[in-house]
Amino acid sequence: NNKLSLFPSLIFLLVLSLFLYLLIIDRNPREIPSALIDKKVPEFVAKSLVKDKKFISSSEFGKELILVNFFATWCKPCRDEHNFIKQFSEEKKIKIIGINYKDDLKNANQWLIELGNPYYDIAVDSDGSIAIDWGVYGIPETFVVDSKGVIKHRHAGPITNKIYKKI
Repeated sequence: NNKLSLFPSLIFLLVLSLFLYLLIIDRNPREIPSALIDKKVPEFVAKSLVKDKKFISSSEFGKELILVNFFATWCKPCRDEHNFIKQFSEEKKIKIIGINYKDDLKNANQWLIELGNPYYDIAVDSDGSIAIDWGVYGIPETFVVDSKGVIKHRHAGPITNKIYKKI
């Protein structure tokens, strides 16, 4: 009888220990794994927001290190991270390609005039199909693509000072 009464206490301590362990470990819920890491950039053709030509992914990727940033003007975290995107373009001399996600083009152009345009080019993703191909869960999301056109890193959420230094 005495041993039987210890069983619920042991189970409780075990469950409590598990919860404490999960609270202590260093994990980030924003770090959602991407199936595209170490895979080629998805191919797509889209309208360019800032250039008078089509954006063709196969001719843009595979030559140099590129930062790809999915953003929209209606996205508050996108506005918050914009200065860090500009820093990448100014300080790090990284080619940055933006993908404008389900946005009003007039608002997007005004946003770039107001906040500055750090992007080499911006593909327009009016229906969200490009984001689906890239496995985007929500914006902003940023990818690092190497000089062979392979996705090497993905960051979900806005870029902060800590993330800027990490990337």
